[in-house]
Amino acid sequence: MGAVSLGLVVLYLAFGAVLITVMPNAAVAAVVVIAMGWGQWYFSDKLALASMRARVVTPEQAPELHGMIDRLCALADMPKPTVAIADTDLPNAFATGRSPSHSAVCVTTGLMRRLDAEEMEGVLSHELAHVANRDVAVMTVASSLGLLAGFLIRWFPFMGNSRDRNNNAALMFLVVWIASIVAYAISYLLTRALSRYRELSADRSGAYLTGKPSALASALTKITGDMGRIPSKDLRQVENMSAFFFATPAFSRDSLAGLMSSHPPVERRLEQLAKISADLGRPL
Repeated sequence: MGAVSLGLVVLYLAFGAVLITVMPNAAVAAVVVIAMGWGQWYFSDKLALASMRARVVTPEQAPELHGMIDRLCALADMPKPTVAIADTDLPNAFATGRSPSHSAVCVTTGLMRRLDAEEMEGVLSHELAHVANRDVAVMTVASSLGLLAGFLIRWFPFMGNSRDRNNNAALMFLVVWIASIVAYAISYLLTRALSRYRELSADRSGAYLTGKPSALASALTKITGDMGRIPSKDLRQVENMSAFFFATPAFSRDSLAGLMSSHPPVERRLEQLAKISADLGRPL
């Protein structure tokens, strides 16, 4: 994660230098993107719950779910997040929020039907690890350059006065356009890599929190297996939330799709959980 973060910093500096050199109104684009990023970070919990049409539930409405989260939050010594349920057969869960005190954990009805209590606790420990590690804030900052580059790719042709274009203006346009495309592509790959490492970190934290890596591994195996049987149209409806989910459709670690995935290959996650299980002296 340190190496990827360093790569993002270098990319930020290089892209910023290009903009400052050839684009006099780069500050306007930067302000717009900062505002977009701030809104995405500040309202992340509400936006994510709304996109999944999830409903917030009370301890009376979901006593077992609240009981698990209460216990895990006590073990982790962290504030209790808002608890929500999304009514969909898609077996998954996600956590979001700008800080541990402003966060939400959501599970789907499909997940609750498929997992036993220990497996559900393993998934919840993974999601609470995301909250404790402030992963939403980390990924928002990491993706800011990609947002800026994407904004410039889309809107830069309309910025400025096209009637006054000369050779220098055309050259400036070309340089910024190419730099934005390159920065967006590299930033996309780096943030996807960072996301995969954050998922491994959440697996590790969750497994040590519960002391039951086997339960987390069992839940992961069940969910990824059942994801392949979910209709494609249902998966497309929640595609914008895939980076938040506990698990996504399985990809090979050597495939191009695996390189661009927000989650590490299932076999790599299971390998890590097996090592943790050995470390704890328990069979996986």
